[in-house]
Amino acid sequence: MTSRERWTVYPLLLLAIGLAMRPGEESQLEIRTELLSSSTVRCREILIESDDGTVLLHMGRVVDGGGGRIEVKDAAGENTVAIGARPDHALGRIEFFDTEGRLKTVLDGLDEE
Repeated sequence: MTSRERWTVYPLLLLAIGLAMRPGEESQLEIRTELLSSSTVRCREILIESDDGTVLLHMGRVVDGGGGRIEVKDAAGENTVAIGARPDHALGRIEFFDTEGRLKTVLDGLDEE
């Protein structure tokens, strides 16, 4: 290969490699498995669903500036217990819901007099 050919081929090769390594659209990779073992899992949200698609457990961030939250639901998908924060409350709390998913009792760190 002559020097002139090298000056043409190598820059084009580096350009092609650089374009191929650029970050593109977010990956929508889906992995299906019966068992997954890991020492660390880093994610934005965890959903546990029943066979019919009803969400039974939701762990994730609270929208609009809230902190983290865990919501446990019954077989119908109604809230039963929630642990964490809400956007309108800075303190963590535990919330208990009735059979229709309405908030009934709240435990928080506030001292009521």
